[in-house]
Amino acid sequence: MVGMYFGLVQRLCEDRRNVSRDLRGREGLVKSTCGWDYECLHSAIEEAAKLSELLHDLKKTYPPGRLLTAAAELAPYESDALTAFKARPRAVVLPESAEEVVTTVRACYRHGVPFMARGSGTSLSGGSLPVEDGVVIGLNRLNRILRIDPRERVAVVEPGTINLKVSEAVEPYGLYYAPDPSSQLICTIGGNVAFNSGGAHCLKYGMTANHVLGIQAVLPDGELAEFGSESLEGVGPDLSGFFVGSEGLFGIALEITLRLLPRPERYHTVLAAYDSLECAGDAVSLVVASGLLPGAMEIMDRLAIEAAEAAVDAGYPKGAAAVLIVELEGPTEEVEAERLRLLELIKTSGASEVIEAENEEERVRIWKGRKSAFSAAGRLSPDFLVQDGVVPRGRLGEALRKIEELGSSHGLRVANVFHAGDGNLHPLILYDGRVDGELERAEELAGEILRLCVGLGGSITGEHGVGVEKIAYMNDMFSTEDIDAMKRIRAAIDPCELANKGKMLPEGEPPAMKFHGPHPLEREGRISRE
Repeated sequence: MVGMYFGLVQRLCEDRRNVSRDLRGREGLVKSTCGWDYECLHSAIEEAAKLSELLHDLKKTYPPGRLLTAAAELAPYESDALTAFKARPRAVVLPESAEEVVTTVRACYRHGVPFMARGSGTSLSGGSLPVEDGVVIGLNRLNRILRIDPRERVAVVEPGTINLKVSEAVEPYGLYYAPDPSSQLICTIGGNVAFNSGGAHCLKYGMTANHVLGIQAVLPDGELAEFGSESLEGVGPDLSGFFVGSEGLFGIALEITLRLLPRPERYHTVLAAYDSLECAGDAVSLVVASGLLPGAMEIMDRLAIEAAEAAVDAGYPKGAAAVLIVELEGPTEEVEAERLRLLELIKTSGASEVIEAENEEERVRIWKGRKSAFSAAGRLSPDFLVQDGVVPRGRLGEALRKIEELGSSHGLRVANVFHAGDGNLHPLILYDGRVDGELERAEELAGEILRLCVGLGGSITGEHGVGVEKIAYMNDMFSTEDIDAMKRIRAAIDPCELANKGKMLPEGEPPAMKFHGPHPLEREGRISRE
């Protein structure tokens, strides 16, 4: 029967009407052998035919090395950084120009095949998980910095440009690009735009949306659109801000105009050790309440410290339950005055040890430990889930204490490393996927942490996005009316729901609020476990 099925697909591409008649005549045989009725099988064959026709069109644009369809070629694209789940696309294309991206999107729209744009695949929420049997548009080769204007302090870049490369390129002009996700060595500006990424210094400077002035994009139907401009003062609605954080549902950014900032005259980094995680969280509230606005405030707990020390030997205090990293930046006189005030506050907060970076080498060493925390977690456990909830700063200590209690009740270790200044938590839930039931327990714990954040007046995501991982919790945070409004906006831009289908917005009945057994998207057949 398998041979007959593929034979029918091949014949369908040649003469769809005749195959339909053949299937109708064999309906009884198909149903008794495969358990499918005629309509179900015919629908599957129609989908296969659309894909076949699309691939035929794509071959006109892409040579074999840039149109990937073999199983071994597709395997690296089956997951993003949320590695617990995977889905196999039908094809991956590797465009080298904006024109090729537009041609691909228009072909997908013409044939009704879903597509997804992908950069470095560093999404921690499954946001760049492929659409099953859809097309992945890999943007890494669109990595050019098209223009730098030091006087206007803007840079125009392609979506595959690596985040850190922007700051490196504009450093000779005394400028830099402020958003600095932990993955800035590899993550792309296009991905940062899709998920409104932040980073350690978003406390003072804001998220990606605060640094994107304009976007040229291709919409899901292949139409080209321009949002915003090079000016800091826009006219009318903030359409570039509307596009940022849409997780690929509104199309693909082709050119992004970035706002650049003058490089601070001086940095001063302080690391304080605490005997409890809750005490470190309370210290953050104390600093913010004082009126100080540091460039960054980060917290790492005992497990995260252990991992970072093993990975990069950052020199963090031994035996500390938590460390707080605070970085001041700005004019030298201002930083010096703030430094004295900060040291007073840290002393008042009950820090057991305080380390001040005396030079750039020591500053880089402190930050190297923090930036390596996610990858270093692999030294503690074969698998981990990273969450991304947000709580009000005034309730940070309470949230950390409750997360610790939740981890104990589930029998799982949780390493905490996060952007403390804006309450953006990143608990790393450690588990072993080889042990039956541990992934499910980790997912259930992750869900309880997200509901805790919402209950404390926060959010289910600060910068990682909803992706596929947090769809089940959208109804905890938003009303039915809120979600319906989001869906209407999406339908106005992409009525066929082809762009990054299945991400962010719940479809149909809300998924179960607790994960027992298959993930909600597994039950829908969109993703599968490794």
